[in-house]
Amino acid sequence: MKKIKVTEKNFRCYQNYALVTGAAGGMGKLYCESLAMLGYNLVLVDINAEKLAEAAEDIRAQVAALDDFRAQHKDSFKVLNVVQDLSTMDAADKVKAATDEAGAVVEVLVNNAGILYATGIVDTSDRRLQLMTMLHCMTPLMLCKKYVPAMRERGNGYVLNVSSLGAWMPWPCLGMYSSTKGFIRTFSRSMRIELRGTGVSVTNAYFGAVDTPLIPLAPNLKKIAHNVGVMIYPEKAVYCAMKATFARRRGTMPGFINHLAKIFCPMFGERFLGWVYRKYGHYFANF
Repeated sequence: MKKIKVTEKNFRCYQNYALVTGAAGGMGKLYCESLAMLGYNLVLVDINAEKLAEAAEDIRAQVAALDDFRAQHKDSFKVLNVVQDLSTMDAADKVKAATDEAGAVVEVLVNNAGILYATGIVDTSDRRLQLMTMLHCMTPLMLCKKYVPAMRERGNGYVLNVSSLGAWMPWPCLGMYSSTKGFIRTFSRSMRIELRGTGVSVTNAYFGAVDTPLIPLAPNLKKIAHNVGVMIYPEKAVYCAMKATFARRRGTMPGFINHLAKIFCPMFGERFLGWVYRKYGHYFANF
């Protein structure tokens, strides 16, 4: 697995914090591990208190095991666990209150938490529609509103918002997911432009299929997806996203085939997509 190269020049010496949502496992935990190796204290945000505590202990152990130039700083490493349901209207307020109380200066914000329900829009329950909208739209937006002004005032900060290749694919069964990821894409672009010259950058990650539980394919189908380049491993996705973030790039989309899909997928007509939905929609509903 590729990792961001850590040098004495880019190591942050555990002074400021990186905040990651959906941090209890999966890609969220991988972001946290990468940021800890770069010298950031961590704010781990997730609804699952038990897994959050396990992730924090695991990362503490990784930092404690450092034996290179970073070892002299590892006793300064801090982790703040914030157990929070990010689908509530006041989620961003509560997260901000927790970091303010701890005196945590957030230099990196990673809006990673997300969920996928592959069902028709009107066939999706009210709760699921609200959950997807809050997790992908409202809470990331409000977390930016809470933390970016202080970054701008200090003249330094990084925001990574996780969008998706799906932002260009408002297809049947993916309609709500694509719409919410499209919101992340567009508000991030506007905010990036507004922050030009302030020392604060906004990066979007546009992943296609990543081999996580969010996409519950059978093992044989996953193998095929990897072989043709449609699916990538989460470690590669995190590496690409972190590299783009600290290079202050506007976005990253790992995988050549995803760039082709971005061009050609919007060309599919409604008649064809309607036929696909009628014939195969029931299968996607199992996701």
